[in-house]
Amino acid sequence: MHRIGIVVAYDGTNYCGWQIQNNGISIQGVLDKTLTSLLGEPIHVMGASRTDAGVHALGNVAVFDTNTRIPADKIAFALNQWLPEDIRIQLSEEVEPDFHPRYTDSEKTYEYRILNRTFPVPTERLYSYFYHYSLDVDLMREATSYLIGRHDFASFCGAKAQVKSTIRTVTSISVDRDGDMIIIRVTGTGFLYNMVRIIAGTLIEVGNKQYPPEHVKEILDACSREAAGPTAPAHGLTLVGIHFFS
Repeated sequence: MHRIGIVVAYDGTNYCGWQIQNNGISIQGVLDKTLTSLLGEPIHVMGASRTDAGVHALGNVAVFDTNTRIPADKIAFALNQWLPEDIRIQLSEEVEPDFHPRYTDSEKTYEYRILNRTFPVPTERLYSYFYHYSLDVDLMREATSYLIGRHDFASFCGAKAQVKSTIRTVTSISVDRDGDMIIIRVTGTGFLYNMVRIIAGTLIEVGNKQYPPEHVKEILDACSREAAGPTAPAHGLTLVGIHFFS
């Protein structure tokens, strides 16, 4: 038995998220079904990040166990011939038998893209959130300083979350403008349900001057979901990659 690690990129538009669910097609479900057909044995894929419906990824990581004789590095090539065109494997390799991407210390990096201009651009509609009111990137950037570090992020946790602790560590946040596109890049060792999207929604409220940057500290201290901004739409979010420490 071999444990194979894969790096998965996908357009999440047509999926109900990573995790197998009863209400639609999932990334995990498609991978399980396709690998089972390809390798001729039951396959269950275990992923590092359970992205929500409509969220994209450039570098989600997953593992599965197999008895196949196909060389590990060739599985990516074979699998990509079978997968739908909105899911592509970027790498496949054999990993240690006990490696599990969800339970290994890591940093995840997400990007939230905001198209900030007067009129929408059709080719960006699936991969960025169109927001036509003017946003002050300098104010948004100033607000991020209150979120970096180890904090109780209860105010930035979606209502459906079932977690023992809402304490998380954000190692860096950047806000940059490239023409009409504003990119919020968040890196941390773990995230709560909808956390990055709520951070984005809150920074948007700072950027449109609904409240000053320092109010973000009050939001954080409140430990209440009602204190923070709205949950920004899923299609603006992409899991860029995961770095494992061991």
